[in-house]
Amino acid sequence: MKAYIKAISYYLPSFSLDNSKIHDEFPEWSVDKISSKTGIKSRKIAQENETSLDMAVKAANKLFHEHHIERNLIDFVILCTQSPDYFLPTSACLIQDLLEIPTSAGAFDINLGCSGYVYGLSIAKGLIASNQAKNILFITSETYSKFIHPNDKSNRTIFGDGAAATIISTSGFAEILNFDFGTDGKGAKNLIVANGGMRNLKTDSGSTIDDSGKVTSNNHLFMNGAEIFAFTLKAVPQLVERVLQKNLLKQEDIDLFVMHQANKFMLESLRKKIKIDAVRFFYYLEDCGNTVSSTIPIALYHADKEKQLLPNSNILLAGFGVGYSWAGTVLKIQSTNDTF
Repeated sequence: MKAYIKAISYYLPSFSLDNSKIHDEFPEWSVDKISSKTGIKSRKIAQENETSLDMAVKAANKLFHEHHIERNLIDFVILCTQSPDYFLPTSACLIQDLLEIPTSAGAFDINLGCSGYVYGLSIAKGLIASNQAKNILFITSETYSKFIHPNDKSNRTIFGDGAAATIISTSGFAEILNFDFGTDGKGAKNLIVANGGMRNLKTDSGSTIDDSGKVTSNNHLFMNGAEIFAFTLKAVPQLVERVLQKNLLKQEDIDLFVMHQANKFMLESLRKKIKIDAVRFFYYLEDCGNTVSSTIPIALYHADKEKQLLPNSNILLAGFGVGYSWAGTVLKIQSTNDTF
């Protein structure tokens, strides 16, 4: 049985951290410098008492309202997050109750970052193909801002908080085609929050500042930007090639590339290395920043609003990042009116 994306909605917190506010805290970084390096002018930040679970519920309720979806038809809930409210219980179980989804529905979380949306699509497709579910609510929700040290100007310029909700079903506006995946755990140390889990319980370990002013603390998000950049430029072009092969397509058959919206510099470097025309490469991060697993669905939502998801077109998705983990697939846009 085929699987389709039926609808997408998303939620962003109300507080905006724009480049002028970052400049006020770090005067050595001008507003123009931040914009030119990241492609981001503002990012949304969750309130102190606003969690990934809260945002997930808001994104799902928005989806039900925006697309007139009956919640009693949902028979599976999947949440992708690396900032859960609790170690246990599973947040997806709480979402089921808060959204009043039938108790006959299955529910679980997956812990993935920037590749998480594509992974979630693959899991949902598998549930539908094996006739275990027909209408899956897949939510991505992340509050990376709660992991970032207040003096870590690099990561604060990049990451924003947000959640997206997607319905994967037996019909919809975009058929989900074949996937390709990759994993290299040797890169785990380059994007990590070292403390807080069972191996290293959270302690007041202090912080260090290097010659460039970069703040490092085991209680907060650490990102080795140079290593992440090198990994991305190596892995993603190969991923794109394999996704094309698995779908019996050539690069010229792809009408639009929608990749994880890491930052503008990285995306432009990828676009040029893969030799993709700018008109076929979609960006949406200027007003929300890098929302981790939600960047691709948010971008898809806006690509549709900009009339770039045309009937019979092929859309290549690629997610990549923390893990290291990467994944890609192709969406075939349908010629019906079943759109979001």
